[in-house]
Amino acid sequence: MKNLWSDSDAEAMVAAYAGQGVNRDLALRTYTTRLLGGDPKLVLHGGGNTSVKTTVGDLVGDQSEVLCVKGSGWDMGVIEPAGLPAVKIAPLLKARRLDRLSDEDMVTLQRANLMDPASPNPSVEALLHAFLPHKFVDHTHSTGVLAIADLEDSLAVSAKVFGPKMGLVPYVMPGFDLAKLAADVFDQDPTVEGLILDKHGIFTFGATAKEAYDRMIHNVTLAEDYVAQNGKPPFTAASLPTTLAAPNTIAAMLRGAVAVARGEGRFDRMVSEFRASPTILDFVNAAEVEDIAARGVSTPDLSIRIKTGPMVLPAPDATALDGYKAIIDERVAAYVQTYTEYFQQNDARDSVNRTMLDPMPRLTLVPGLGMFGHGRTLKDAKIAADVGEMWIETARDAESIGRFQPVSRPDLFDLEYWSLEQAKLAGVKPKPFTGQVAVVTGGAGAIGAATARAFAREGAHVVVLDLDGAKAAEVAKAIGNQSIGLGCDVTDPGSVRAAFDKAVATYGGVDILVSNAGAAWESPIASMDDALLRKSFELNFFAHQTVAQNAVRIMKEQGTGGVLLFNASKQAVNPGANFGAYGLPKAATLFLSRQYALEHGKDGIRSNAVNADRIRSGLLNDEMITNRSSARGLSVKDYMGGNLLGLEVTANDVAQAFVHQALAERTTADVTTVDGGNIAAAMR
Repeated sequence: MKNLWSDSDAEAMVAAYAGQGVNRDLALRTYTTRLLGGDPKLVLHGGGNTSVKTTVGDLVGDQSEVLCVKGSGWDMGVIEPAGLPAVKIAPLLKARRLDRLSDEDMVTLQRANLMDPASPNPSVEALLHAFLPHKFVDHTHSTGVLAIADLEDSLAVSAKVFGPKMGLVPYVMPGFDLAKLAADVFDQDPTVEGLILDKHGIFTFGATAKEAYDRMIHNVTLAEDYVAQNGKPPFTAASLPTTLAAPNTIAAMLRGAVAVARGEGRFDRMVSEFRASPTILDFVNAAEVEDIAARGVSTPDLSIRIKTGPMVLPAPDATALDGYKAIIDERVAAYVQTYTEYFQQNDARDSVNRTMLDPMPRLTLVPGLGMFGHGRTLKDAKIAADVGEMWIETARDAESIGRFQPVSRPDLFDLEYWSLEQAKLAGVKPKPFTGQVAVVTGGAGAIGAATARAFAREGAHVVVLDLDGAKAAEVAKAIGNQSIGLGCDVTDPGSVRAAFDKAVATYGGVDILVSNAGAAWESPIASMDDALLRKSFELNFFAHQTVAQNAVRIMKEQGTGGVLLFNASKQAVNPGANFGAYGLPKAATLFLSRQYALEHGKDGIRSNAVNADRIRSGLLNDEMITNRSSARGLSVKDYMGGNLLGLEVTANDVAQAFVHQALAERTTADVTTVDGGNIAAAMR
């Protein structure tokens, strides 16, 4: 592993933070924490922590000896000094005299001694950092070290690889007991430069930030070199079908299968992230993959990300896909049963009242294709996939030099259902559309952009489609929530198919369609050019049918229902003079929405329409508003507020109607009027 320390970079950070009142110790601690956190082979999504013992002053000028230790929720790769909260160290050291200390009391002790009460919770391993006497302490979950620590004979091999300069700590769950045991191991030989925590990771320490960091890189390199020099090809290639199905072919089936059923047609859906690389494929194509996957995760805290380990599917044969969905369902059911038994058996060991987490896998391995990460958000799915890649490297390397044998299931359970981790999860409240994917056509227009924003605000990942791909991308970036914007001509079936394929490739499927794209042309009906009417039907009717067909195809593969929402317009109900080219296809679209409701209610797919009028947009621009209000002898304000409420209706009002329809789980074939009140356009 490359040592990234740079004297000039370190001094530059010291100088930069000095102007903010940060002392040299904390500045250098921040520098090396970022070096460690920036390498996923060392630290991945919370899997590590660092500390420094220093002196800081309080608001009245009193100086205290403190431990600045990584705080909960901070990413080590981009950490700031605020992410290393200062805790008075003397009370922490006194805790070592205790015979026991509950996790809750440990947190109370640490928080009670924070210099700044607004700081995040210090790391659960803060006591371990405190009990070690060194000024700088580093802790990582290095994949190289774990390849040694996760062996069947891990302690013996660790002694061989790292030698007498590293103390060996048998596995104990993080917290007070581990802190005391690690300190006891150190006291047996105070000359050691670090500790190998069996089935867990590595600590190194030193008098300076550079010394602790150098020792980390040195020992990780020892582990990596040992694997490189002694490893043998660990796998036997499995037999695969001659023609493999593409990932997109099974993505929606898999996404639907791992959704958590909440009863009466309700689901907690998940988003998927697909990965494939030579390393991943070598692993998933191994004949031993199911056996290794069943052994567990490489370090216990990964249970929070990927539960007890991955689910494995058979390779999908492109020539025999008819029964593959049933196979996925069977594998998911088996995973759920195994996880439920794991929970029941371990929960019965004591009298603690626990509630089982959802039992769905967060990582799926597919021979011939690669790996899917699953999560309630795309961020969570990506984290699962990131963790999966590191797990694969650890398992592969361990298997190449011995037998991969990570922490036991009972120990894994203790951490997965650890009260401190449960408290973190309890604070995460999903939004109404968390885990759902919405496609919005005409997404760069006024109504489309407002609708995309409204769905993203409520938790959906949004695929913004527009003829202008650059503007669609701008809207997607502005609304956030890892939404994407794509160029799409909704009158071109090939373009529509490609856009929906991209949605599946990005998120795993589609749950909500807002078919909004449209344009209006004026012409007297009796003298209208047929070409104009056909052009309008292509955009204002057939395009709605094309996008709906693609959405329903995916929704049926998922098997978790969905909702189709159509922008039908006031013209579908209350035609205006010279607007036949627009109103006729919109009327057809209104009935299209009801046809989908009629035919696909049995699939749990709802279909509704919004009937809106006088919305400032590309259809009703400033010039048209001026002309129409002038022709009626009205001010612009009176024209736009020409309804029973006397209020102008905005694109945001239409967006809220779409959101309402998506949330109305028992409503289908509905038409919601959003026009401030126009009796002539009201549904009868």
